[in-house]
Amino acid sequence: MAEDESTATKRGRSSSEIIKQFNVLNAKILAILLVGCLLGYHGVLKFMNGTDTCQGLLTKGRFQGNNQWQPYGCMIHSFFRLDADNCFRKTRFMTGEDSFWAFIGDSRIRQLYFETLRLVDPDAEPLVVATDSSGNSLDTLLIDEPFRVSAIMSKKERKQDEDVKLPLQNSHKSFIYNNPQLSLRIMFFWRPIFNQTTADLINQLGLSRSVPHVVVAGSGSWNIKGSNGSQIVLDAYSQNLQLLANAANHWPNKKSKLLWKLQDRVDGSLLDEPRKSLTNELIDEYNGKALEALEGSRFQIWKSARLVTDGMATGEDGLHLSPPVLKHHSQMLMNMYCNERMDFNDGTCCRSPESATTLQIVTFTILLVCLTISGTWTAYQSFDSRLKKRKQSYRSIETLMEAEDNEMVQKDVVVANGHSVVVAEGFDEKATTAHRKAAVKDVESSSRVVVTALGKLGLIMAYFYLCDRTTFFMKENKYYSHLNFWVPVGYVFALGLFFNEESRSTKVLHRDQTDEWKGWMQLVILIYHMTGASQVIPLYMQMRVLVSSYLFLTGFGHLSFFWNGGTASFPRLFQVLFRMNLMTVVICLCMNRPYQSYYFVPLVSFWYLVVYIVLAVPPKVSAAICDANSFAYLYIIIKFCTLIGAITILYMSEVFFETIFLIRPWKALFVTSSDEIHEWWFRWSLDRYSICYGMIFGFLYLNAQKFGLIDDSTRQHLLSRTKIRFLVVLAALIGLGGYTAFTITCHNKPECNEVHSYLAFLPIISFIVLRNVFGPLRVRYSSFFAWFGRISLELFIGQYHIWLAADTHGVLVLIPNYPVLNVMVTTYILVCVAHEVHTITGQLVPLAVPSDWKKTIRNVFVFFLALVPIAIHDGMF
Repeated sequence: MAEDESTATKRGRSSSEIIKQFNVLNAKILAILLVGCLLGYHGVLKFMNGTDTCQGLLTKGRFQGNNQWQPYGCMIHSFFRLDADNCFRKTRFMTGEDSFWAFIGDSRIRQLYFETLRLVDPDAEPLVVATDSSGNSLDTLLIDEPFRVSAIMSKKERKQDEDVKLPLQNSHKSFIYNNPQLSLRIMFFWRPIFNQTTADLINQLGLSRSVPHVVVAGSGSWNIKGSNGSQIVLDAYSQNLQLLANAANHWPNKKSKLLWKLQDRVDGSLLDEPRKSLTNELIDEYNGKALEALEGSRFQIWKSARLVTDGMATGEDGLHLSPPVLKHHSQMLMNMYCNERMDFNDGTCCRSPESATTLQIVTFTILLVCLTISGTWTAYQSFDSRLKKRKQSYRSIETLMEAEDNEMVQKDVVVANGHSVVVAEGFDEKATTAHRKAAVKDVESSSRVVVTALGKLGLIMAYFYLCDRTTFFMKENKYYSHLNFWVPVGYVFALGLFFNEESRSTKVLHRDQTDEWKGWMQLVILIYHMTGASQVIPLYMQMRVLVSSYLFLTGFGHLSFFWNGGTASFPRLFQVLFRMNLMTVVICLCMNRPYQSYYFVPLVSFWYLVVYIVLAVPPKVSAAICDANSFAYLYIIIKFCTLIGAITILYMSEVFFETIFLIRPWKALFVTSSDEIHEWWFRWSLDRYSICYGMIFGFLYLNAQKFGLIDDSTRQHLLSRTKIRFLVVLAALIGLGGYTAFTITCHNKPECNEVHSYLAFLPIISFIVLRNVFGPLRVRYSSFFAWFGRISLELFIGQYHIWLAADTHGVLVLIPNYPVLNVMVTTYILVCVAHEVHTITGQLVPLAVPSDWKKTIRNVFVFFLALVPIAIHDGMF
């Protein structure tokens, strides 16, 4: 028994020791090691599979529920007619060539042909290709002469031809579709059985004046139907495909995409009698022969089309494909052809990474130099410290400095009457020398902090760039389901409630409570962005409340600071702006994105400046001033009314709004990469009154506290009278319930947004009341949420590139095929990076924005001077 207890005690100690060792520093070291392993893993994947993201689109994938197809490692864009039209027009503009697509095969290839036509032009009716006297199609005559009348059936001929059935989708004919407006031609060559003539067709297409950009071929079902499982027919099929491969290998145009579509499975229970010989076993045999014959040729096997078919139901006859399957197939083709040309945010399949700009190269070079210097310093310090340990007999640095100072003093000794006399000035020079050395040490220490911080920041930005500006790591589309959203939300709140403790402060919205609020809001927003929940209007509107809450707290916090006698100095102004914007500015430079792309930081920075101007501009108002002169209350009320009036005027006149915010040089802060200000207008107008709500609430709260209407100086309830407390709680519940009911009944985002700006205060103040009216609830807070709240800004900005992907339009994939594990890993790295950036910012703030206002003005001037070349390059002046 004693041995068992001893063993248990040792295990307990080892567990506690492990927990003690897992601090923030070790967590970050583990994150670095994890990133290193992931770099190696993805490097091996790239070496084995290549860097072409089209491979993932055309070979692998999975369904993400509700029949949403997810290609392997890349994002697929959902094409509509306008997207397709723009793609073909842009192709003509960029290359000077018409787009030419060719479909070759049997009835299932014909289905795909018509599905593609419907996407491009829902009303399209292709022309039927004529046949000669022997019944052979004249489609080859249209390859170089698409408008050759003799090769196209007239309406009269179509009526007389028994093979031309209605609808045309059932006809055993070739078709051609020409659209001069889009510079587009799409042809279908009816070839149910592939033989030498098909190989000749491929050869003719490759040697024609207008080589097809896309060729989709597929056949086999007719061979199976007529063979009754004959091995001879199977061998002939394989030989014909080898002829096809040989013809394709002689194509001079290496940019053309040639796809072989594997034969899809059938539903034997739905097949009619003539097709009963079509079995999935025989189909698999024929597909195997196709894989063998076409391996290493110009034809790329389109495996993912078969995977889509396997995961969905077939058509009503058991042979042909259902409309949802065809839609997925056509979307894949459009993504393959158009993503490189269109640069869709949510389409990374078959798309090359964007090239680095000169500004990005310069920025990374500077950060790399800082990283190199910092690494050299660290290595030197490590070597120096080891050397000193080995030679302990050496004097310390302080001793050496004292010896040098003594030598200097001795030089000032003169001989007078045979006696040594020390010149008095020697002591002054000694003090001056010590002061100079201390100053030099201080400058050296500050420089080391700056260079080290920038070096770390450069390393972090390199990871950002690798994740979201290259194809090294994978990306996937977002997928929403109620389960995907609510399960992580529930898990996060369970953790938050578990880690709770009592705060030292009893005030309403004390620091611990506001950090907690920011923390859980940020975590919910992260889950909202990850799952693509913006399509659900109630959730979308609740997220709008969370953003409004952050602005509300900004107004409340800064008004409280000024009201309680806080200084409105320039150093504090720029310190706050520096903390808010350091990470965002560096990311803008490194990721080649405009400032407005990270809308939250411009929004918070702008409204902070507004609060600063309103409260700092004379006449200044504070609690002390109001105590001395009650008339000062009128000043703050006038300021509030003026601010609300100015906001309303700007909102009522969008032209006036644009006139102000499109003035150079600050125009660059408010426009997107397409030089549009609509995004800023939308964000600004959506929460235009939130900052005012926070300031007014802060003013009312502080005065209610002053006049004894509420008491938060103790751990007791905020309101002493039970009836009043009950009515206030009831009103808060009605406020929360009323806004929730509004979000559920509102079915149109623009209308919801319009009303939101007027109702945003209702759920926010209701929450504050419920959170603070009861004393025990007010003084307790979640340390888990509060910890995240302190790095909430860094989490919000970091998610753009190292948690999400493609500028928040997709999801970063570090561990493919394991979505839950991938989220855990990316979240862990994001949190470590956010905390490190928060630490770096804290180190740089006192150095970049000193307390001395003269040095602050100097540094600000130097900063803007450094931005002048960038501003000139971007046309800001």
